[in-house]
Parts: sequence; C-alpha cells; structure tokens
Amino acid sequence: MHHQDYELLLSFLEKIKEEKTLIIVEGKKDKRALELRGIDINQIVLLGKPLFLVVEEIVQKIDEEHLPKRVVLLTDLDVEGRKLYSTLCQDLNTHGIQINNELRNFLSKNTKLKQIEGLTSYLSTLQH
Repeated sequence: MHHQDYELLLSFLEKIKEEKTLIIVEGKKDKRALELRGIDINQIVLLGKPLFLVVEEIVQKIDEEHLPKRVVLLTDLDVEGRKLYSTLCQDLNTHGIQINNELRNFLSKNTKLKQIEGLTSYLSTLQH
C-alpha cells in the first residue's frame, strides 16, 4: 500500500468519527480495533444476536439519538462476512437506512485484510 492509500484510509476513519455514523462489526475484537483508532464506543454495534434484533436496535438507536440514516457495515471481508453484509444491507435498506460502503470497498480493493480486527496492526505496520 502506498503512503497515499494510508492517508486515504485514515481519512475514511476520521470522516466516520466526525459524522457520528453507526458502525456495525461482527465481534468484540473488531470493536476494539475501531476503539483503538479513536472511534466512539457508542458508534459501534456488535452482531452478537439474531440479525433482525440487530436491525431493530440500529433503527431504534438512529431514531432516538437523531443520527444520520446511514451506517457503515464493517463485517469481515471473508465469505461469512460477505453473507452477513448482504443480508444486513437488504434488511437495513427496507428501513430506509443507507449503507456507506466507502471504507469497506477500500479495504477490499486495496488491502489484504480479511478481518476488521486486524485493522490496527495493519495500520501500525504501514506507519513504519
């Protein structure tokens, strides 16, 4: 990855932080990786329960906190993560929630990352 790509990746993360966009990740290690990048813990939703409950929780949180009607879906970039991504996209879209794909698409096309939990260590290796 070039320095320019590294800067672009950091700018995606910064934009997510500033917009207070909800971020959906699969597990606690993924959540921790984002927290270490300075993303507010209240922005992160885990997928540790049935997807229909996660979708309801997201819709409720957006409504109650008057958040933008869009989310960042950061499921892993492996086969299982892509299946979760597809299902969640459909379910969230039916509730009028847009999906911000910029960061996910960038990671998929420009890195070898397969799990979001590796984001922090990946970025630290690029710094050196």
